[in-house]
Amino acid sequence: MSESLGEPASAELNMTAPETFRARFETSKGTFVVEAHRAWSPNGVDRFYNLVRNGFFHEVRFFRVIDGFMAQFGINGNPEIQGAWRSANIVDDPVVMGNTRGRVSFAKTGMPDSRSTQLFINFGDNSRLDEMGFSAIGEVVEGLEVVDALHAGYGEGAPNGNGPSQGRIQEEGNAYLETDFPQLDYIERAVIASEN
Repeated sequence: MSESLGEPASAELNMTAPETFRARFETSKGTFVVEAHRAWSPNGVDRFYNLVRNGFFHEVRFFRVIDGFMAQFGINGNPEIQGAWRSANIVDDPVVMGNTRGRVSFAKTGMPDSRSTQLFINFGDNSRLDEMGFSAIGEVVEGLEVVDALHAGYGEGAPNGNGPSQGRIQEEGNAYLETDFPQLDYIERAVIASEN
């Protein structure tokens, strides 16, 4: 993993992404490929590109998988690395392409410019999220059946459900998830597969 991952402001982690590129995610369930389009969400795609190229998603869990809704990931398993990125937010992009099946978007809070490292893959038509400012950065173009098969048995996280607490993941990393939620699927590694 890149030593620069702890320095979100470094030039190496703020490169402009190609207009389109593909990222290959090798997971505990198999491989899927995301094709990102910079025209859809320039700030989001730039962040995604830099996180993938620098190994941020290696050993990252799909910590919130809700049947019929989405699969969320993007909290680094090392609390020190995650701590450096926790408030490294990017500016919102207008919604150009919406949240339909297979599309990938950054998670955010209700506050402006709150996207950081967490993303989700839509299982179905979640176009209601479009008006809330969730702009898709790309879509799964290979292996959507792998995404569909991700373990969804833990459901919604605390405090609304019995699944993993995002706060505890941020503080304790993969050690917490491996102990309390051992069936979570995870990304073994994510790499840039091709650029255009």
